[in-house]
Order: sequence, then C-alpha cells, then structure tokens
Amino acid sequence: MSATRCRRASVWLAAAVTAVGSFAVGASAQSARSEAAATIVGLQAFRQSSTVALDGGLRQATLVNLNPAINAWFVLTVSELKTGRTSAYHLENADPRRQLRLHAAGGGSIEIVADSGATRCLDLSLAAQATLERARRSNLAFAPLCDGRLYLRNPVRGKRTELEATSEFLRDHVWGGEQIVGFVRGEFFRDSYAERARSAASTPAAGGAGSGPPPAALRAEGARAVIPGTLGIELAGAAGGLRLGQWYAVRGQGDVYLSVIEPAAVAAAGSGPAWRPDAVEADALAYLIAFDLARFDVGFALGTDHPRLEWSARARAEMRVADLPGPDGIDSAAPLARTGMLSPSLQNRAVATFTGGFKREHGAFRYGALAQRSRGSHYGFVEQGVVFSRLVPGLATIYTLDDGTVGMKTWSDADDVLLPKLRDARQNGVPLLEPDAASGAPAVGALVGQWGPGNWSGSAQGQLRSLRAGACLLPHAAQRYLVYGYFSTATPPTMARVFQAYGCQYAMHLDMNALEHTYLALYTRQGTRMAVQHLVQGMSQLDKLSGDELLPRFLDLPDNRDFFYVLRRTDSR
Repeated sequence: MSATRCRRASVWLAAAVTAVGSFAVGASAQSARSEAAATIVGLQAFRQSSTVALDGGLRQATLVNLNPAINAWFVLTVSELKTGRTSAYHLENADPRRQLRLHAAGGGSIEIVADSGATRCLDLSLAAQATLERARRSNLAFAPLCDGRLYLRNPVRGKRTELEATSEFLRDHVWGGEQIVGFVRGEFFRDSYAERARSAASTPAAGGAGSGPPPAALRAEGARAVIPGTLGIELAGAAGGLRLGQWYAVRGQGDVYLSVIEPAAVAAAGSGPAWRPDAVEADALAYLIAFDLARFDVGFALGTDHPRLEWSARARAEMRVADLPGPDGIDSAAPLARTGMLSPSLQNRAVATFTGGFKREHGAFRYGALAQRSRGSHYGFVEQGVVFSRLVPGLATIYTLDDGTVGMKTWSDADDVLLPKLRDARQNGVPLLEPDAASGAPAVGALVGQWGPGNWSGSAQGQLRSLRAGACLLPHAAQRYLVYGYFSTATPPTMARVFQAYGCQYAMHLDMNALEHTYLALYTRQGTRMAVQHLVQGMSQLDKLSGDELLPRFLDLPDNRDFFYVLRRTDSR
C-alpha cells in the first residue's frame, strides 16, 4: 500500500469514528499442561531443566530447555536466594546441533557441548552477570553472546503501518471498534486492490518453465497470454508476456517458480459444488509462487504483538473459563521475547518471507460447531518447538517437523503424536482444500461456502470478496511444492477452485484486506548486497530505506505481525 493510501485510510477510519458514533451497535499432553500453566514455560510439555548453586549457595541458576527435540530456545533464571530477586533471560542456541548445559565450577557457567568437546561460554558469576544485563540493555532484538553462538532475545517494538495502528486503536479502545473497522473496510477498500492484466500483443512461443510444477487445468478459451502490471518479480523466459496457468522460473532463484491466473480461465472441476466466479473476481489476477521443498526449509515466527494469547472477542461467553486470562491459561509470552524478525543465525539462508495468519481477535469461532468446542477453537501456533497456543482439532494447520518435513492438514486429536517432533505450526481457520475421505482426491472444504461456521471474515451479508492470501501443498511426481497464493480480490470458493486447478492436495487461508497482510518478498544475494523483490510492487512500501540501503521487513525490521520464512537448505541440516 502506498504511503498516500495509508494516510487516506487512517483519515477515513478516524472520520468513521466521528460519523458513525455509536455504530454497532483433549486429553493430550498439550491440553493437560495448559490447565495448570501460570506462564508460558509451564505450558511446555517436553521441557527439561537443571539447576546449580552459585556463590556457595547464595545464588542459583536454572536452565530450562523448552523443547530438547528442537534444542533452540532456553530460559536462564538467576536467583538471589536471600533477597528473592530473580532475573530471567530468553536464550537462543544459534546451532541446535550443539548442546547447552550448566556447570557449577568456577562460579558457574553455561557450557556449549559439540563433537569437539565442551567450551565454557557464559560466565554466571556475580560480576560476570553484567554481561547479560548489558546485552539486555542493548535494544537489540538479538544480542550476541559467546561470539554469536548464543543470542539473548530481547522484547522490541514491532513496526506497523498507520492503517494498522489506527485499526488496532479502534479495536482495543473504542466500543464497537471492530464494527467501525469493518464498515470502513467494506465501504472504502473492497476490491481496491483488484488487478486486471493487459492482453499480450502475441502469445509467447514457449511459455512456462522447463521444470517445476505442472500447469493449471484451464478452460479451452482461457489459455491466453497477459502482461501483469504490478508484478515485482523478474522471471526467465517471460519477455513477451505470461501465459495463464503456466509456471515461470524466477530469475536468479533456482527452484522458485511463479504463475499468474484469472479465475475465469480455470477449468470446471469434475466434482464438488457448482462454482463460477462473480463478474468482479472473474478476471482479477492471482499470483502463485512455488518453492521446491527438496531445496528449501520452511519456518514460522511470531510477531512482536500478533497473534496475541488472550481470549478472542469472538469466543462465546459459555466457552470461556472465567479465571483464565486466555484459552491456554496465559495472556503473556513473558519471560520469552517475541522479536518479529528472523534470527541472525538464519538470515544468510533466507530466500523469502511472507505474512502469516489472522490476529487473535479474529482467530476463534463465534458460529458453527467449532464455536461450541475447544473453548471456541482459537487458532494455535508453535515456534521453535514452543507452544504459544495449543493446536486445536478441526483447524487447518501448516507445520514443520524437526527433520524439516513440511505438512498441511486438518489437525485431529490423533495428530498430537507429532507434538514431540513439532518445530513450527500455524493454524488459520478451516481448509480451502483437503483430501476427500473416500477417494483421497483434493476436495473443496466443507465450510468454504459458509461465512459464519467457516470464520472467513468479511460480512454476514456475504460480502466475502477481498484481497486474500493462501497457501497450499502441491505434489508432482517425486517433488513437493509449497505454494503461496496472492488473490487481488477473491472469495474463499474462488481461492479453493484456483488451488484445485493447479493440482494442490491441501490448501488453507492466510490473511486478507491489505498489502501488509498479504506481503511476500524474495531475496537474492549479489556479492555482499542483497536484492529484494516483492510479489507486488506496492509491497515495497512495507520496507524501510536507510540512506541508500533497503531494510526489509522481517529481516532488518522487527514487525508486529507473524510471518513464514523460506530458507535455502544446506547439506549440514
């Protein structure tokens, strides 16, 4: 979104406040822990801790490995036993292949254990604890310790646009604020991002990539070439335009492919409910970008603020537990620090980032069967093996395991068997596509056409068309691709049919309504410099210029929103 549009949106929202006035007018380990969790540390079912005495018993240190299978995040607590004063530090292990352990000798320390042996890393003597305090006061999201082998994660303020800041103020501090935001969005922003393509002067002789995913299934009259106007990514072999439904290799990024589609060009499905895009979304462009999962790792990170941990306002009163501050027994991540940016230990492998899912206030059900169970079915999320909000049965889930496997599925109680190996996970509503129970073929999700039970946002009047983003898993031959879809204006049924036409096995919704919520950037290194390409040119407004240097969102700038990241896979993983 342009800076001008952001300012205009804020003015509209502010005007709406004045003009509208009073408008609105399981039995699993994870759930068992959530009942008793007073802090997020208590929510971790697989945590392990060790304690050593310091200074002849005057102080003690406790090191908690929050998930030993992932071995990435630790909480170090140093306590003065006489005064009861306690300091807690969130540590990140830069190389999870190495182990951390407490050592009592010499005033106490943390040792790093690798194949080559143990190395004294962080001195915990009273005088040396000042090192930790200096790192805490550094204002760095990741303060390096032990020559960068550890990082102290610090709470930081996440970046947000004027539009988002105004919307959050209304939602958090103005009675009826959610309805006001919805009113303004519907009146001023509906279809404001819809993009139409120009027809190419001539159909390219050889369109599409020589490798990559298969082309989409199109109607005979839908196979035409177009010139998209806002695409911000350079493609190979696309000088004369792009043929709808074909995949093109991204220039400078092996194993990344892009395709463009108009929903009206999609072939009719052989089964499922009748569907045809409405007149507005029929020729509204969608961009899809595919990552070969044989070449990339995928991860998830929380924003500094979102998604939150307290109860969603959408949760019905009878589903709430009065003495719990949130559905998992917590409303704060303390003592953990949410940084809203990619760890420095991973940034040299970064290929792409894209925005995650709904905020907590929209991430629960008010209507339908899911509203009546699991405390309103708040969307769950896990980062680096640490459960921030437990995974709920019945919800669409994208996840990664400790061996790098990426999966998508509708979570069930039986899937809790994956929890000991789970590295990252994000739930976001119900599936757009999922395997048919009888045939296993991809089928449109049962709740795709139902506004309330599907929790699709939009309005009860069926005004579901908006800028939307989603993701899918696409298997082809021996390959598997993670596909991100940007729909310039679409309804959930149209998203489902487009993903289905491309051969996706499972698809889910991500976020919607604005470029900051549907952002995707690709990174290409050119010597010591990094070039940033945005899926849509207007997304560059979400980054920041510092002199001649671009500071990308999620890499150099802490952000208030959660995000996914794609990393080039290494042989040592």
